[in-house]
Amino acid sequence: MSVAIDWLAFLRVFLVALVGALLVVGFYSTGLRLLVRAGRVPVVAPAEFTDAITVISPKQAARAEKAAAKAARKSPLSDAQKMLARIGAYASFTLCGLAVAAGILLIVLH
Repeated sequence: MSVAIDWLAFLRVFLVALVGALLVVGFYSTGLRLLVRAGRVPVVAPAEFTDAITVISPKQAARAEKAAAKAARKSPLSDAQKMLARIGAYASFTLCGLAVAAGILLIVLH
């Protein structure tokens, strides 16, 4: 019994996975960067786990939120530029979601 490997199909799957990962990470990071430039710094409350290596205290979380608000106020962009950056961020997040959906469709349909 002989096993034959279709190396061309393997290469095709590898390239599609690589391009898909690059698209998702690229669109997400671009969207996040534009969101920060628009003055909408995302502050995520830290999750507290019992076995976590480090746990952020409420005081540290408040300090981080205060620093994010200060950075949002110091933005050199005009209101129109902030709005354009926010629209670009949402478009980039949409493209990221479409890239994920396209990857899922490729898996399901093939």
